[in-house]
Amino acid sequence: MRPTRTIHSYPDTGRRGLLCPVRIPLSIALLSAGLAGIQSLPAAAQVAAAAPQATAVSPDAIKQREQELEATRAQQKSAAELQAMLKADIAAIGQDRSKLNAQLIDIAAQVRGVETRIDDAEARLRPLDSREQQIRGSLDSRRSEIVEVLAALQRAGRRTPPALLVRPEDALQSLRTAMLLGSVVPELRGRAEKLAGDLTELVTLRKTIAAERDRLAIDRDKLKNDQTKLAALVDERQRKQSAIEKDMEAEGARAIALSRQVDSLQGLIGKMEQDLKSAAKAAATASLQGAPAGKPNLGALKDPARLSPAVAFASAKGLFALPVNGTKIREFGGSDGAGGVEKGISLATRAGAQVTTPCDGWVVYAGPFRSYGQLLILNAGGGYHVLIAGMERISVNIGQFVLTGEPVATMGTRSQVASILATNASQPVLYVEFRKDGTPIDPGPWWAASEGEKVRG
Repeated sequence: MRPTRTIHSYPDTGRRGLLCPVRIPLSIALLSAGLAGIQSLPAAAQVAAAAPQATAVSPDAIKQREQELEATRAQQKSAAELQAMLKADIAAIGQDRSKLNAQLIDIAAQVRGVETRIDDAEARLRPLDSREQQIRGSLDSRRSEIVEVLAALQRAGRRTPPALLVRPEDALQSLRTAMLLGSVVPELRGRAEKLAGDLTELVTLRKTIAAERDRLAIDRDKLKNDQTKLAALVDERQRKQSAIEKDMEAEGARAIALSRQVDSLQGLIGKMEQDLKSAAKAAATASLQGAPAGKPNLGALKDPARLSPAVAFASAKGLFALPVNGTKIREFGGSDGAGGVEKGISLATRAGAQVTTPCDGWVVYAGPFRSYGQLLILNAGGGYHVLIAGMERISVNIGQFVLTGEPVATMGTRSQVASILATNASQPVLYVEFRKDGTPIDPGPWWAASEGEKVRG
């Protein structure tokens, strides 16, 4: 007969001292404590909590620190190798504008692809995490029942459960073993099977969540590397652009000054294309060169060296990709919340999301404007303009020709557009507006219905 010790167990911890102590085996009391702890402690922390407090640093702790140090060194080495590779790639590009554009568009597409995978993984994890917490809460609330069932198993079973179970996997194994041996008395079998079912679901959830988090960590590492590469390529693109336009900095300052003289978006477009040299040049080029009419030649979009739109804007309906990954929260023509109607669409995005151009076009404005935060205006030719607002940082300059899918901006951590700030202050929101001859038009017909239909540079 295994010796026992008296442990005072109070199922209702909020009323300690009001209930009589119950005499139960020490191993079962420890088992109960272990199961109760699985709600608030990770597995590694539970094991650590079960061990006696050490006065000196344990060998395992030293080994863990060494592993962390080694991982840090590996990350530093990987970062250095990535920087060296980026320098080599940029050096290899040299003055070849088409190669630089091709890499920019390719890496920007990769970044947005990884962003999509991360969003999907986080969406899958939310209900899994919620269900795990529900099961853990249920198990924690049934501590006294668990103690009773497992105490009965210990008394009747040929093999006693372990003295301390700190993982649901261990408790599940003990239950299964006892039931296989026929140790569960009939009146307890139903309760034991319910407990086994809950533990089975919890174990399965833990494995699924761990696998999802592993994939998520890999994607986040890839996103970080891709963003680093994209930033280097964008810097190189703008460095070359600056070399071409010597007075770019002065033009940018003049654009901001001119923007303060107008109150409307249409006034801003007119002011830029009339009074600002680089914007006027871009608008004139758009008017002169235009784009091929008729049925769109999607093959022309594969030329990264082009200096004018490959597809006429009017002919590109159903082909454009949204400029950012996100959820549409406001539609064209809907209420703007202030008694008016929306002139564009609004997309709620993740923090730091990559913004790309939906079409080819010339930049006629890039900078802050009124209540729109950072604003980018493209002249797409044929009397069409594309306005994109709400970003934290714009990475192109006025007068620059940009290609479909080219990275042009990044989102911040909160809404920058004043009209949306009140209802979506904690989430970044991108505002997109299409205009034809100065009048806002519904951009809906231009968006692709599926991934395969989107035009790419």
